[in-house]
Amino acid sequence: MSVPQTKSELLAAIDKNFSKLVGYLDAIPAELAVMKTMEGHAKGTQMSVHNLVSYLLGWNSLVIKWMVSDAQGAPVDFPETGYKWNQLGLLAQKFYADYDGLNWSELQARLRSAKAEIVSLINQRSDEVLYGSPWYTKWTMGRMISFNTSSPYANANGRLRKWAKSHHLSLG
Repeated sequence: MSVPQTKSELLAAIDKNFSKLVGYLDAIPAELAVMKTMEGHAKGTQMSVHNLVSYLLGWNSLVIKWMVSDAQGAPVDFPETGYKWNQLGLLAQKFYADYDGLNWSELQARLRSAKAEIVSLINQRSDEVLYGSPWYTKWTMGRMISFNTSSPYANANGRLRKWAKSHHLSLG
């Protein structure tokens, strides 16, 4: 799928990649989800599927924070307060820790909820707001949302397929 250029394309990309992701996650038993046997976000590290979902939830939560702040006319602190773009490895570690206490089903429920909230926030905005002008440096709001939702969902799907194959697990 090409890079979304409109609200409808953005919603379609999010839906397509998230639906596939949810199908994969539903096929993963809780006991396997916590094993640190997947290549991590930082080079030379290992993470669990639980960490991967925590990472997605962390970014989805930031997208919500950004969009809500923007709607309130408040400045948006990209990527996150206290972090710079060259510290994304540290931010990933923060996300892992933020959601470490959630069990597998709670974590998935939170991710579904965050995705639904993002879709709702997108639906409250026009194509012009989403794609009509730069929002962060040269990137439009729609592109920043895509960078942190549909694109990471697609990346996670690839990681999960590779991980499942190495564990002789069918994702459906």
